[in-house]
Amino acid sequence: MEQKEEMMEHREQSRTRMDAAESRQDSPFRQMRRHRQQLSEEESIGILQNATAGTLALLGDNDYPYAVPISYVYDGERLYFHSALSGHKVDAIRKCDKASFCVIDQDEVHPEKYTTFFRSVIAFGRIRIIDDETEKLETARMLGNRYNSNQEEALQEELQKSLSRMLMLRFDIEHLTGKEAIELKRQ
Repeated sequence: MEQKEEMMEHREQSRTRMDAAESRQDSPFRQMRRHRQQLSEEESIGILQNATAGTLALLGDNDYPYAVPISYVYDGERLYFHSALSGHKVDAIRKCDKASFCVIDQDEVHPEKYTTFFRSVIAFGRIRIIDDETEKLETARMLGNRYNSNQEEALQEELQKSLSRMLMLRFDIEHLTGKEAIELKRQ
């Protein structure tokens, strides 16, 4: 039985490699090699809606990758983050607007199998600093409500105190993909 599964997996990998080579011609983004493990768009969106933090990856100093854990809010189309007015993250965004954002929904270690039962999502897209003051306030309010809902008065006080000392960042998603461990697919 295990040998049959290995053969099927090998055939699937070969087909997937051929499909990926063909699809790269149409899209700047790679197709998932192990597409049986790919989450549906709805599942991937659900993870973005429910998680509270992820890792934002940018092109940093001297073209080294710069990845930073960060809280966010997802509005159904875009991701929003807040930031200090200056720093490594802001410099990287000003240098290159391409970014990715990864959220790990599940990471259950199974030492006896030398693996983890994972579920994660990666968004690829473009990130920019929000210049429009109305949009900045709206998105800061959205972020504040995400983490401390039903506290409008406290949020208003916080925004009056700190909005001028922060940036809001907008991440336009161009490609979204999710993946889970094969063991989760079999359950």
